[in-house]
Order: sequence, then C-alpha cells, then structure tokens
Amino acid sequence: MTPIVILGARVIDPETGHDDIADIRIEHGHITDFGNVDIDGADVIDGGGLILSPGLIDMRVVTGEPGAEHKETLMTAGQAAAAGGVTSMVVMPQTEPIIDDMSLLAHLQESGRETSPVNVYCAGALTKGLKSEAMTEIGLMSEAGALFFSNGETPIADSRLMRRLLSYSSAFNALIAHRAVDPYLSNGACAHESDFSSRLGLTGAPSASERIMVQRDAALAELTGGRLLVDLLSSEDGLTALRRAKDRDIDISASVSIHHLCLNEMDIGAYRTFAKLDPPLREESDRQALLAGINDGSIDVIVSGHDPRGAGEKRLPFDQAAAGAVGLEILLAAGLTLVADEQLDLIAFLTALTINPATLLGLKSGRIAEGAPADLILFDAHKPWVCDADDLVSGSKNTPFDGRRLQGKTVVTIVGGKIVFDARSA
Repeated sequence: MTPIVILGARVIDPETGHDDIADIRIEHGHITDFGNVDIDGADVIDGGGLILSPGLIDMRVVTGEPGAEHKETLMTAGQAAAAGGVTSMVVMPQTEPIIDDMSLLAHLQESGRETSPVNVYCAGALTKGLKSEAMTEIGLMSEAGALFFSNGETPIADSRLMRRLLSYSSAFNALIAHRAVDPYLSNGACAHESDFSSRLGLTGAPSASERIMVQRDAALAELTGGRLLVDLLSSEDGLTALRRAKDRDIDISASVSIHHLCLNEMDIGAYRTFAKLDPPLREESDRQALLAGINDGSIDVIVSGHDPRGAGEKRLPFDQAAAGAVGLEILLAAGLTLVADEQLDLIAFLTALTINPATLLGLKSGRIAEGAPADLILFDAHKPWVCDADDLVSGSKNTPFDGRRLQGKTVVTIVGGKIVFDARSA
C-alpha cells in the first residue's frame, strides 16, 4: 500500500484540542508522522483550505441486510458512509433475522469486511427477537464483537427486566442503549404532542414520555452500576433529566440524531412523511436545547439515525407512513451548516462524532496521533450545495433534507490508510 501524505490541512483532533495547520503521513494503515513530514514515495494530497479530522463514527445505522436488501445493503450503506465522511458505522440489531445470536453477528461482521468500504460493527439485540421477554447472551455476544446492546425501536416497559439487563451487562462492562419512550404514553402516536400536531389532527407523543423513561433508566443504572446510553434523545424535558442523572455521577450518556438538531415539528407541515421520524420532531425550543446540550457536552454523541425506507412506505397518509430517514451522507454537511450558522460549535460537533463514540465503544479510532488507525476525512467546510435525494448513494432516498441548501462537503475519506472516497476525481 502506497504511503499517503496530506500537506497543509487544518488538522483538528478533538481528543487533544489540536487545531492548527499541519502535515500527516500515513503508512501501513496507521498515522506514522504528524507535523512536518517526509513526502518521499508517498501519494501527496494538497490539504490547503481543507480541514482534516478523524473519520466520523456513526453509532446508529439501520440497514436492510439481511432480509430487506432492496432498502439497503452493507455495501450501499458503506458507500453512502464513505461519501459522507463516516469511516465506521454500527449496524443496529433490527435486521431480518434479528441480531440476537453469535452466528448472525459473525456473518454480518464478515459480510461488512468483504463488501463495505468502511468499518462495519454490530450492536447486539438486548432481548430475543427484540420481544422484551428473554435476555440474549450478552456476554458471549460481547466476546464475539458486539459493541453495545439495544432493543431497537422497542422500549422495554418491564422495569424488572430492564434492571436484570443492566445488572447482567455490568459484569461484562457492556453498554446498554435504550430508547427513552414510555410506551403507554406514546402508544399510537405519529407526531409530537403540541398545538401544531393537534391542528393537523395527528396523535402526538408528549415529551414527558421521554423524561419519564430517562428518569427510570437512570435510577436503574444507579441501582445496578450498569452502563446506559439514552438512545435518540429528542426533547428539552429528556435533556433536563439526563443532566440531573449526570450530576449524580451515574454512568449515563446520550445520543441525538442530526435530524433533531436541524429540524423541528414545523417540517412535517403539509403532512410531509419524509420528515416523519421516531422519535418525532419536536418544538423549536427542544431543538435549541439539544444544540445547547451538544455545545456544553451534556449530550455525548451525534448519530445519523440512518433508516432506509422505500417510497412505498413513505408515500402514504401521515399516520400510516413509516418513520425514518437516511442520514449517512447528510450527517457531516448538516452539522457543518449548523456550524456556519453559528448554532453549533465545530469542535463540539466533531467531538460528538469522533472521540466520544470511540471512547464509549472502546475503539482505537476517533483521534489523530502517531500510531492511531488512519481513519481520516478531509472536508471543505465552506462548500455550498443543494441536497438532491435522487443523487444520494444510499439504496433508499428518504430524506427530509431534499431540496435544502447545505454547507460543507467531504473531499477525501481514508479508512485503514486506503482512500475509499475521493471527490477530487468526480
């Protein structure tokens, strides 16, 4: 593999706070020199005017493989990830069949290595078939490579079961990701409960549903010593409960989707099903609170929430349409647009997509240092463009960003020292 040298880029490493012009040399899949480097025998990339950062780590990607390959395969998801600056993605367990045993976990990991241009990891199912009844073999699946465990979109209403899961997982230091939804308060809802959704005639889920579940799960994490990730935080109510839990030194963290940082409930106006998400888009005050949570570090991780859906699942009456949107190619650009609008701090944004998920998942990537994996991205933070859903690489095109003006584009994506996406040749 030919060495790669990137010259004169603005290098940002969120782990150390480094933010300065520098050169980097890559050999044998790792960063071998950082500063003023030797260019002999290397493929030289001019980084002038561009930002070099660790590759993004997306902790929440739903694919159609196995079982629904017409929506998305690991290959198309990987290609979309590379185009969006994502160098590592974690596949959620709600495939067909469910990722609830070691054999399927191993199969998907091997398939990812063979077909995807980016690193593919898996999250294991918390319960068999995601039915919230019997625990899976968390210990064995951890040893087999599952980075964390989730019950997918289905919250676990049984507090005794959730306590057992957190207690058992603590023996393996396994991370438990759980949706903060009270299933009784949110049953049948398709939007956020507000005056706006009432005017549209849509059944809404109150943000109190999220707060209640954050409080319950935080109490159980405190009781058991388990590691808890609040999956897809969406409201100011939920954020307030999260901050109170963190003040008690509970091992709790949280993720938020890029969609909930950029959009609010008004984006479902005229019954736009491509903006129907789970959790639902909430009020502008919630969006502003979530942005503040990223900027002050209360919310640890930003995810794409990538969830491919066919047109037939979206082009239905709002209450019947499937929730979900693709996000791998939008993640970086949407965040950089918020940075350009001075709503989001650049370092906080990159921290939530690199070193924070790397630390939670125990990965060596997510940082720029000698000896670190060469999973890197070079991007133009000022490049304006208009999102056209038809141009997306993803196998599905369901995005609420269709037609929106964005700022920021991936130029080069490097995974394991190999260039897997290069817009310079496009």
